[in-house]
Amino acid sequence: MTSDPQPLQADVPYRGRFDYSRAEFIADGIVHAVGIVLAIAAGSALLAMSAFRAGPGEYIAAAFYVVSVLTVLSISLAYNLWPISPAKWILRRFDHAAIYLLIAATYTPFLTQLNDAWLARGMLGVVWSAAALGMAAKLLFPGRFDRAAIVFYLAIGWSGVVVLRPILEILPPTTIALIVTGGIVYSCGVVFFVWKGLRFQNAVWHGFVVTGAGLHFAALINTLVVDRL
Repeated sequence: MTSDPQPLQADVPYRGRFDYSRAEFIADGIVHAVGIVLAIAAGSALLAMSAFRAGPGEYIAAAFYVVSVLTVLSISLAYNLWPISPAKWILRRFDHAAIYLLIAATYTPFLTQLNDAWLARGMLGVVWSAAALGMAAKLLFPGRFDRAAIVFYLAIGWSGVVVLRPILEILPPTTIALIVTGGIVYSCGVVFFVWKGLRFQNAVWHGFVVTGAGLHFAALINTLVVDRL
């Protein structure tokens, strides 16, 4: 049963994107809650187990990944469950901008593993500069360039192929497999991100996000803990 539509306000564009049934809201809320609980558990385990195995830079990068995942899921929860209002439109800016934060934060702990410091810094500079540009566009020009943003998300997400050879040389095969699988899961989830007419579209899309983040948590645990036992 779909709730009665609220009056459309002039500064809340794209009204149709926000119409979900009560069941869809509940399903999406459950997916977010499960994701946040799992992120707290996996993040705590990662930071506890890697505390005496990872270098200072590696550990800080891993901690930033944990914080970024929790930030993204928390903002997403607030935005998607917030009632239709001007505040929801503001939250949408931060929700979409946070995707860039997660992509860059995911790359950071893995790029710190590279033996070539200059290559690592250069790639980190490119990834974070692109993410900052994307975040600025989402915050300053809400509702514009949405289709281009999807392409930009994917482009930054798969930009690691540029340094594929040195990554293959330094990271364990299991870590590589988990990273790639996580990237594929995120990319497949984009289909549901844009499929607005699908029932439970939001819950499915966020399920892919939680799964992708979980695979990258596993990749970090493998490279910072398991591979160093």
